[in-house]
Amino acid sequence: MPVGRPHRHFRTVGSTNQVARELAGAGAADGTVVTSDAQSAGRGRQGRQWSTPAGAALAWSLLLRRTVEVPGTLPLQIGVAVCETVEYLGVERARLKWPNDVLIDGLKCAGVLVEARPREGWAVVGVGLNLAVDEQDFPEELRGRATSVGHRIDPRSATTALNRFVEARLAAPVDSTLAEMADRDALRGRRVSWQAGPEGSHTGVAAGIDEAGNLLVETADGTVSLNAGEVHLGGSAL
Repeated sequence: MPVGRPHRHFRTVGSTNQVARELAGAGAADGTVVTSDAQSAGRGRQGRQWSTPAGAALAWSLLLRRTVEVPGTLPLQIGVAVCETVEYLGVERARLKWPNDVLIDGLKCAGVLVEARPREGWAVVGVGLNLAVDEQDFPEELRGRATSVGHRIDPRSATTALNRFVEARLAAPVDSTLAEMADRDALRGRRVSWQAGPEGSHTGVAAGIDEAGNLLVETADGTVSLNAGEVHLGGSAL
């Protein structure tokens, strides 16, 4: 399945994921990619705003015409592809914080958001990638926690690279991607905490990812498997 053919680009949109969802409803082809120079209503997981300054970040969304169950391995497949893209663009090493954050030196440079419609047989995958966002242009709550690739990279070149790495990762066996994820796992061996509904907060030590893409955590009561939710590291969410 070719990624990025067709490709719809906009000067500005509310959200590339929103446009991709609309295109899915209108019958757009598998592999359609939507990009924009700027977003006014981009968002990440948990409904958080994702800022996309014009010319300094990449807003990218992919339409997949397949049944995707979320949670699952798709966010990790895309996340590994984003890591590979970041390194191709000049970063020495990128790591992945389960399930969807790409980190450079412990700071977030990209996020992945999967929105699936299993009954309708399609999913939209959104990527927000900071290319050259100045520190003062990040929202105040992200300063000191977010970063950029750090080069004056043309977003079109970044799009071409991301299309290529995502296409390759989606075609590769999931086992090979999970092995690559294990090598890039930013949580393994770190103490983490999470909320489990009315049961309150829990803590443990991250112990890797299972074959279904779930986070394994060693606790005093044994190993637990997390398939959704937000994990906190070092007492605060990344």
